[in-house]
Amino acid sequence: MVSLPIIQLGDRRLRQKASAIENIHDDRIQKLIDDLIATVAKASGVGIAAPQVAESLRLFIVASHPNPRYPNAPEMEPTAMINPKIIAHSTEVVKGWEGCLCVPGIRGLVPRYQAIEVEYMDKNGKLQKQELTDFVARIFQHESDHLDGIIFLDRLESTLDIMTEEEYQKQIAQPRKWEWGVGSRE
Repeated sequence: MVSLPIIQLGDRRLRQKASAIENIHDDRIQKLIDDLIATVAKASGVGIAAPQVAESLRLFIVASHPNPRYPNAPEMEPTAMINPKIIAHSTEVVKGWEGCLCVPGIRGLVPRYQAIEVEYMDKNGKLQKQELTDFVARIFQHESDHLDGIIFLDRLESTLDIMTEEEYQKQIAQPRKWEWGVGSRE
């Protein structure tokens, strides 16, 4: 497993619609999955999409775990999601703070569906269906956007919903003023 370089906002490849993966068992795809898992771990991320490493393919990793960037993230095994789709979603939309490995130093308060039903092919080529909620649903939606050339900043309702990573870390260190996933403009 190799940690890959992550491209940054402004690179045109981040704005392309990714192609479906035809042969999941191709050695190149299997290696890319392993490399994406290594890359997201090294970067202290909770998810990463193939377009973020300049591979325009419909593949991402969801790898929620507590880390310096997301100290309250739930723990789960890194999961490869190939040709993923949202097949249903809740009517409830919740705003939560997001960052992106392609947009270092910035957080945004992004509206996302609270619950989603998804399907994807796993690393072994087996169709999976799951219901995801809360933070893991947010990760899936964020990474899914990358497959369509959408960055979390595109989803903001206002430029007032942006803060620096440094300020975000200060705010979450003060739990009486700040709740996970809920913003304040005091």
